[in-house]
Amino acid sequence: MPPRRRRTIFHLFFALPCLLVIARWLWPLAMSTEWKLAAAVLLVVASQFHLWSRLSSGSVFAPEFPRVLVVAFNWAFGAILFLALMQLVLDLATLVAWLVRQQPIVVPDRLRYGLATVAASLSALGVAQAMRVPPVVDLEIAVRDLPPAFDGYRLLQLTDLHISRLYPQQWTRRVVDRANAAGADLIVVTGDFIDGSVAMRRDDVAPLRDLRAPDGVFAIPGNHEYFFSYPDWMAHLTGLGMRMLPNAHAVLTRGAAQLVVAGVTDLSARAAGQPGPDLAAALSGAPGGAPVILLDHQPRDARRAAARGVAIQLSGHTHGGMILGLDRIVARTNGGFVSGFYPVDGMALYVSNGTALWPGFALRLGRPSEMTRITLRTRR
Repeated sequence: MPPRRRRTIFHLFFALPCLLVIARWLWPLAMSTEWKLAAAVLLVVASQFHLWSRLSSGSVFAPEFPRVLVVAFNWAFGAILFLALMQLVLDLATLVAWLVRQQPIVVPDRLRYGLATVAASLSALGVAQAMRVPPVVDLEIAVRDLPPAFDGYRLLQLTDLHISRLYPQQWTRRVVDRANAAGADLIVVTGDFIDGSVAMRRDDVAPLRDLRAPDGVFAIPGNHEYFFSYPDWMAHLTGLGMRMLPNAHAVLTRGAAQLVVAGVTDLSARAAGQPGPDLAAALSGAPGGAPVILLDHQPRDARRAAARGVAIQLSGHTHGGMILGLDRIVARTNGGFVSGFYPVDGMALYVSNGTALWPGFALRLGRPSEMTRITLRTRR
């Protein structure tokens, strides 16, 4: 399918909830046609947030408006989606009632306004939850064959930072300060650092230079790095002090004891003309017998990693499903993995809810953001 046609379908798809709201919620209201037309225009403008984002930066993934507008668009877009869903439920309920009573059902305006109030409130709560600097969540993982010297070793996982106009320099600084205060031995970042080019995000990502841990900061790319000149971002992130592990590994030592941290590129890499994930290459030359912690942005290939003897896989990408209920749909497209800890054929998989969200759909309800402090324990 030609790119232009795909883009058109994308924007039309996101217009459908708005059209439903206009036809089934707005138009039946007892107000003048002029007011209805004005409200319909505002709803259409809000529903095309991603089109305005594309026009502002060339990409739906990087809205380049003032932050207050990005927040407002996310709130309005979310409110439309919630209201469309509620209106569908209302229409179904009135249809059932009509079939039972065999007479028309009149929905009062006050009920319609009530639905709009609930939708707007849910969206506001979701945006507020998405924008917060997340807390540190603690997790212990027992690792087979973990050397006693690494018992109690602590990693801090950051993922899906999506540094952008919605998550600017001040937000990044607060994340860095909280991460450094977590007292981890190693910080790992499992992809999706940004939304935007290096030129757009240079100042916003600058605080990442101050991430500190005794064993350093290891990282891999996520799919969003490939949307904005992957080579430029790999070079820039390396310059900020990240040790990038694209199909590569590093060996941590405590005396004679060893622990391997490996990373792979993202599944979207080949579509961008870059090397795809290659676990064999990542582990080439790794010391035999040392437990392997794998950084893989997307969790869907976890069973392959388990078959290669990986002890722990750390992933993100799913954002935990963002909204309770929606997470079940997100899981289906990610190998059944969406949020939290999963035992996978003897391997421990942890899928973080993420530190932030794509600024084109920044809502969280029931799937809170996190920084994950993982303590390794020797399996006895």
